[in-house]
Amino acid sequence: QVQLVESGGGLAQAGGSLRLSCAASGRIFAINAMRWFRQAPGKQREWVATITRGDSTNYADAVKGRFIISRDSARNMWNLQMDSLKPEDTAAYFCNADIQRTLISVSTAYWGQGTQVTVSS
Repeated sequence: QVQLVESGGGLAQAGGSLRLSCAASGRIFAINAMRWFRQAPGKQREWVATITRGDSTNYADAVKGRFIISRDSARNMWNLQMDSLKPEDTAAYFCNADIQRTLISVSTAYWGQGTQVTVSS
């Protein structure tokens, strides 16, 4: 089985920084895309950022210029550096990945359990 585990959430003041990490474990042949999503109370889950195997990155407009997604492919980990935090960044953050478990299997989406980020004004 494949597991994704987030870490690094917590409390920050507006203008501060936090760094989230996601570690994938289990039977993994390849991770084809790594993402971060977030869900604020009473709102739908929204996409935040993506990094591909080729290191191509994309960001939601709300976080562009403030957040940076990166990966450590050797350790099946990816990170989200969050700077210039705003109260509206407060949410549960979830990592997500398209993981191929064997050479011949198709990619399947996996999710982490989430980590809370709270930004105070």
